[in-house]
Amino acid sequence: MRSRTFLALMIAALLGPAGCRSSAPEKAKNAGRAGAGPPPVPVTVATVTRQDVPIFLTGLGSVQAYNTVTLKTRIDGQIMAVYFREGQEVHKGQALALIDPRPYEVALQTAQANLARDQAQLNTAKANLARSKALLDAGVVALQEYQTQEATAGQFEGTVKADQAAIENAKLNLVYTRIVSPIDGRVGLRMIDQGNMVHASDTNGMLVVTQMRPIAAIFTLPQEQLPDVLAQTRKGKLNVQAFSSDDRTVLATGKLETVDNQIDPATGTARLKAVFDNKDGALWPNQFVNIHLELATTKDALVIPAAAVQRGPDGNLAYVMKDDHRIVIQPVTIALTQGNIAVISSGLQAGELVVTEGQDKLQAGTFVSPKMASPGAAPQSAGALPASPASGPSATGSSGIGTASSGGAASEPAASGPAASGTRSRGAAGTSGHSSGNRASPSHTAENLGSGQ
Repeated sequence: MRSRTFLALMIAALLGPAGCRSSAPEKAKNAGRAGAGPPPVPVTVATVTRQDVPIFLTGLGSVQAYNTVTLKTRIDGQIMAVYFREGQEVHKGQALALIDPRPYEVALQTAQANLARDQAQLNTAKANLARSKALLDAGVVALQEYQTQEATAGQFEGTVKADQAAIENAKLNLVYTRIVSPIDGRVGLRMIDQGNMVHASDTNGMLVVTQMRPIAAIFTLPQEQLPDVLAQTRKGKLNVQAFSSDDRTVLATGKLETVDNQIDPATGTARLKAVFDNKDGALWPNQFVNIHLELATTKDALVIPAAAVQRGPDGNLAYVMKDDHRIVIQPVTIALTQGNIAVISSGLQAGELVVTEGQDKLQAGTFVSPKMASPGAAPQSAGALPASPASGPSATGSSGIGTASSGGAASEPAASGPAASGTRSRGAAGTSGHSSGNRASPSHTAENLGSGQ
């Protein structure tokens, strides 16, 4: 019995120090975990900036040739030569085809011969009239005979004038044998070949020439926007941009030419015409394009990416990162959303940092690790990241933002804190209802932002 007790004491003495050594690190580890804060939440931030913001109205348009000419023959004849290629760029006055001129050359020679004959007869009649006048004065001939000679001379004068008109008509027909381009433009697919017979009564033309430099586009806008457009046109011509069908690529820049004189009662829209230089040939007749009409420019507006605007129960809000990298939920007032930027009328200051990505993990007071958004803008310093209770000082971030955010619509974060009241918020870009055309009334925009912030 005494030996068993001694053996138990020996085992306890051997295991005691090892047990203490194994439990000490675990206790220290647990103590470290209990004292450390949560890791910073990674987010993307952008700087609140001031810039001039153009206000655009958008509409769907169709490109039209500035002038379209269907060339038809004015005379009958056979096509002797074709001087153009399909799709060729031609200039005003350039010969395109030749109709057989020989019949009209013969007609001209005939008219000239008739003129020579009748001119000789007129000269004879004038000579006889002069002799009759002398004999009438001498009392040799009767007055009736003199009047007959006078009428004959007048008749030949009329015949000579008719011959001169026939000559001019023959010369004009000779001109019509050369088909020339009346404008600078592009030739389409030809509808005649060498050797074909053409007639002035033909329904179809010989070819079509379209003027593509400049070129026009017809587009529509809602009738509610027409008063604002007319008010701005009185100050000068408005700038217009033609975008591709996906509304991403600018094809051409031009000016607003005119507004139609009536509104379509079926659609409640007004038609407008814009003109583009089209020097690079990016626009093509009957091409569908998206038209952006620059109505006005808001000077020195306070802007943020539209993705930074969230929708809370009490209105729009933004997650603002303070200098200590803690989040503050800030209510904001949006003047308008233009493309992928939002113009702020109140709630933010220039230079503040707002979160554009990662809002779903944030609430008031959340500690974040920022990454700057907006590629293509000049980077700015985001400030040093404050020391974390667990990890110590961290690396600094870099910032910078242009007019466009990295995403078109904001995410759907689970907002909390006093401003959000624990509800989930929606991206303002998805709820504002404004497209790049600024569906809000432009006059409302001018009223709020015309003088800048």
